[in-house]
Amino acid sequence: MHIAVLTVSDTRTLETDKSGDTLVERIGPRRHVLADRAIVTDDVAVIRAQVAEVDRRSRHRGGDHHRRHRRHGRDVTPEALEGLFEKRIEGFGEVFRWISFQKIGTSTMQSRAIAGVANATYIFALPGSTGACKDGWDDILRQQLDIRFRPATSPS
Repeated sequence: MHIAVLTVSDTRTLETDKSGDTLVERIGPRRHVLADRAIVTDDVAVIRAQVAEVDRRSRHRGGDHHRRHRRHGRDVTPEALEGLFEKRIEGFGEVFRWISFQKIGTSTMQSRAIAGVANATYIFALPGSTGACKDGWDDILRQQLDIRFRPATSPS
């Protein structure tokens, strides 16, 4: 499966994006391909444009995408992505918060983890901390994106 990692941040660079590095490290050994990696500012139009660009490029090579976000005052990632979703994957955010609650307690209520489908592409948004990315990948996405576990079928 082709996966893109999109970090939404006004302050991170590829050199300082540790949580993005965490996801990239986990994608490779799992028989997936890192199709794209980018960092964009916390702006609805910019986020949507980048998602559309990754989707456009993937149409030429075929693939699905993984996206994540970081929460802070300007966090608009969920709103930007929800505007693109044709279908929401309600259980993703709920399961992420349940897993996270077991590790960090009620602080997980601040998580805005969401997922959905747009243009037959899965989109997952995780909080930007390294721990959240590890939890999201290790405890949910690793199996959901692996056909051997019979999880997700084509999103269309």
